[in-house]
Formats: sequence, structure tokens, C-alpha cells
Amino acid sequence: MKKWLFLVSLFPLCAFSQNMTNEKLQDIYTSVSDSIQGNPGAWQFFIKEIPMVSITDTNHNRMRIISPIADSKSLSDELIKAALVANFHTALDVKYAVSDGILWSVFIHPLKELSEHQVKDAVSQVYHAHVNFGTSFASTALAFPGTIGGDKKEGVDKKEEQPKYKKL
Repeated sequence: MKKWLFLVSLFPLCAFSQNMTNEKLQDIYTSVSDSIQGNPGAWQFFIKEIPMVSITDTNHNRMRIISPIADSKSLSDELIKAALVANFHTALDVKYAVSDGILWSVFIHPLKELSEHQVKDAVSQVYHAHVNFGTSFASTALAFPGTIGGDKKEGVDKKEEQPKYKKL
């Protein structure tokens, strides 16, 4: 009886598991982008002239969607601090990150567990984090209130700056 109850309790988890693949990702990216090039596992695409890249590693069940924003050396300390605060308050499922001297908006996630809705939302968030860098720093319309060190003169103050966000 205990085994039966255990198996029944696992059923809902199995019923909702995802199985995202490179082929499904390519179909999704093709449907949401203005143009796309690349091969399964490595794509470059554009949404409203914003470049995006997606890379997957099926052996390690990982994927990422990234968008280059700026040369990191050209950013002031104030902008970098504001981006770090945004990672906590307004960037939500994406983050601002620096690699190879470039500031990126980044979404990183296990590949197989993603749903189509999550991928589309991730693309939208990477796009909005890119276009809102330097202003609201928002990846969605949702923002958790906060500022750098509690000083309303620095960072992101959601009462003064509302996110510029439109669903793609």
C-alpha cells in the first residue's frame, strides 16, 4: 500500500515534466525572432534589431540565452552597481553579467526542464533587460523595491522609474 501511495504521489510530477530539445528550441526561436541563423545548439537571432545568442549543451542539460549590451570597460561604476542591484530587484529570471569584456543580459537554465512558455518568457526577459539597461533595468513589468544601500539617490528606485516593458 505504501508503494502504491508513493507511486501515485509521483505521478503529478511525471505528468508535468518537460523534454525541451534543440529542435523545439529552434522552432520557438524561429517563431519569435525577426531573423535566425545557426545550427541546433548554437543560434544567433534578432528581435527588433537586438542581437541574441542561444547555446545549449545537451550532454550536461544546460542552455543559455544571451544578448550583448556594451563594452564593460565603457561602463561607469554607478552603472555597474545599478546592474548588480537590478540582478536582485528588477532583472528577475535574467541577470546582468560580464564575460570577455562585454556586459550581457543572460538567462541560464537546465535545458530539458524548460517548457515552450518558459523559453518565450526567457527570450522576452533577455530582450527587455537589454533595452532597459541604464534606465529601469527591468526584464519584466514586475519589480521588487530596493536601492543601493537604501540610498534613494543611487541605483534603482521603482517609485521614480517605472519599467519600460511590452510583451513581445
